Amino acid sequence: MAERQQVSSGSPFEASIGFSRAVRVGNRVLVSGTAPIWPDGSCPDDAEAQAARCFEIILAALAEAGASAKDVVRTRMFLTDPSDGDAVGRAHGQVFADIRPAATMVAVAALLDPRWKVEIEAEAVIDRWPGR
Repeated sequence: MAERQQVSSGSPFEASIGFSRAVRVGNRVLVSGTAPIWPDGSCPDDAEAQAARCFEIILAALAEAGASAKDVVRTRMFLTDPSDGDAVGRAHGQVFADIRPAATMVAVAALLDPRWKVEIEAEAVIDRWPGR
């Protein structure tokens, strides 16, 4: 059975819902849907700033699991307003322009918190466990 590593970001939803920010099994890292929340609970209004914050959280989770942006093979971006697509796409491009993972951007009716304009998931594949 593959080794399993769970990564927590400290989100209050992790315990109440029962999920991890990211899970690494073998060489695969899956990052949960990530919302644009700052540690104090605030959330920027701008969709591009929200996406950038999501990517900050995602990159931190990947790093804790031994991965980086260059290991990302798929992203999924959920938007509450399709007109924010260009702004979220710019934030995605800031992180992944040279990596170019498979990416999906879809419009949804709502997200868990009405302040959120975007929620983002990521998947990465890495070569080996650190130290091996």
